Amino acid sequence: MKWLNEFGQYLRDERGLSSHTCRGYISDIKDFLNFLSFKKKNVKKVNYSMVREYLGILQRQGRQKSTLARRVASLRSFFYYLYLKGHLTSFSLSSLRSPKLDKRIPSYLEEDEVERLLHTTQKKGFFHCRDRAILEVLYATGMRVSEMVNLNVEDVNLLEEMVKVRGKGNKERIIPLGSYAIRALRDYLEKRREKAEPGERGVFLNRFGRRLSDTGIRKRLSKYLKLADIPKRVTLHTLRHSFATHLLNRGADLRSVQELLGHERLSTTQVYTHITPRRLKEVYQKSHPRA
Repeated sequence: MKWLNEFGQYLRDERGLSSHTCRGYISDIKDFLNFLSFKKKNVKKVNYSMVREYLGILQRQGRQKSTLARRVASLRSFFYYLYLKGHLTSFSLSSLRSPKLDKRIPSYLEEDEVERLLHTTQKKGFFHCRDRAILEVLYATGMRVSEMVNLNVEDVNLLEEMVKVRGKGNKERIIPLGSYAIRALRDYLEKRREKAEPGERGVFLNRFGRRLSDTGIRKRLSKYLKLADIPKRVTLHTLRHSFATHLLNRGADLRSVQELLGHERLSTTQVYTHITPRRLKEVYQKSHPRA
């Protein structure tokens, strides 16, 4: 479907969404289009009740609330795009709302687990050097993997110890770099010069000297988690959760963490204000008169 390809480009270029998120949205829309085909309905005839019927089928199939919420987001985005571009005369899904999600404490790594993970990249050579820089920067900045993939060489300022990040909706923010990340980046950028293809601006490169994809970074993380013998389920976003959790556990204020993470609303950042059991015990031992 021509509109689907155009929608994918819109998500990437105008919404600034990561390739991973774009793939998810496109997959959701394809599934809905299959539903329409089965019902012998046309995209232009889609209305609120039809979408509710589709979501009801998914719910009866036992799909999780998070899956349903993303389907709603995908469908709203797609039909709003069609309305925006003049393919539809009205935005029929304006009143469609996501199911209320249960608030969950984000998964994170303990500080010693982060140390173990980072220690697995200590070997020499271009790829270990690159991977060490990737993991150090992810943990030092809390940036999203999509933001890391889009980093250009000119965005990294080792002299001022800062990195410029383009977040959701292409909004820019400046994040400080810690000493470990600076050292890892300096070592890597030296080796990058020999590997980069002419004109390549991406910071992190694949074996062909071109910009590394988010899929490539995920594969590298999986490798080092095995080497570090960390059995829990960890994603690249877990490092972002760990960054925020460790800052708050060590006394950082919520507003500053909000700025560093690039959250528009403080309520989004507040999910990280959970207190870890170890921290809770430390506070108890220090504060309770009968501890």
